[in-house]
Amino acid sequence: MKLALFIVLAVVIGLLVSIEIGLRSLFGFGNPLIYVGDEQIGYLLAPNQHTHRFGNRIEINQYSMRSSPIPQTPAPSTLRVLILGDSIANGGWWTDQDNTISNLMMRSLASATNGKYQEAEVLNASANSWGPRNELAYLQRFGNFQAKAVVLLINTDDLFATAPTSLPVGRDRNYPDRKPSLALVEVWQRYLIKQKPIPEIQAVQNEPGDRVGINLDAISRIQALTRVSNSEFLLVMTPLLREIGEPGPRDYEIKARQRLSDFTKAQQITYIDVLPIFNSNPNVKALYQDHIHLNLQGNQLVSQLIERSLGEILGYEIKP
Repeated sequence: MKLALFIVLAVVIGLLVSIEIGLRSLFGFGNPLIYVGDEQIGYLLAPNQHTHRFGNRIEINQYSMRSSPIPQTPAPSTLRVLILGDSIANGGWWTDQDNTISNLMMRSLASATNGKYQEAEVLNASANSWGPRNELAYLQRFGNFQAKAVVLLINTDDLFATAPTSLPVGRDRNYPDRKPSLALVEVWQRYLIKQKPIPEIQAVQNEPGDRVGINLDAISRIQALTRVSNSEFLLVMTPLLREIGEPGPRDYEIKARQRLSDFTKAQQITYIDVLPIFNSNPNVKALYQDHIHLNLQGNQLVSQLIERSLGEILGYEIKP
């Protein structure tokens, strides 16, 4: 009887160990990206992280960017561009490091500038669900790293983004502040138990006032900071998948989009609205990972749009 019990126990333990190893090696569970709260920015990805999630490599540098480690000051022969954004720019777990918009640009930008620069650095300061006020606070904290251009990459939802808050960190399963003890524990916490609501978050989500106007003001302040540092500023907005085709954006989105368009003209901001470009694509669903995030094909198209516009505002011709 004791021998049979021992055998059963050994089999169970062996099975659990095998599952643990498989979850770690195949899916990256047990080593999620962790976050740190910040009073002004709300939250950032903790610096100096490396992990793999579902086969995709993710690297976070010393400045909480989804980029390789960088010197604070670029070499004179380097074209440095800073992208500020949310999960569209970041790429999340579904995007390999090499396939983010920033890395796609970095691989092609230097060779596309007719030899004006020996190399390019495209820095990716982003985090899931950041809005213009998070991105402004990041720029105020860290500066633009002497980038020749700052690209603010937003999506339609960001026009309605709420104020920065650190409330999700360590309380929302998508914003852990520590590594789980086991991959099995992470799977249990992430998929098998119900997410506990955060009571205080409701007040943040119900922020009163003209939220679109507040976010436009944050964009204006980002533009002002780039001017002070003698950098160029480019604003790019990607659409939600449901905005493409008929019936198109909802009434409140149409109004917000018009306000943004009028604002960019008044502020003389170079602005790329990706919606009409995506509308001309016969198979636009092939550009999306889900209803909002882009896949590799979508990232490639947006990176090319940004590269061409940077060529115009920085005064060099992009090779085809």
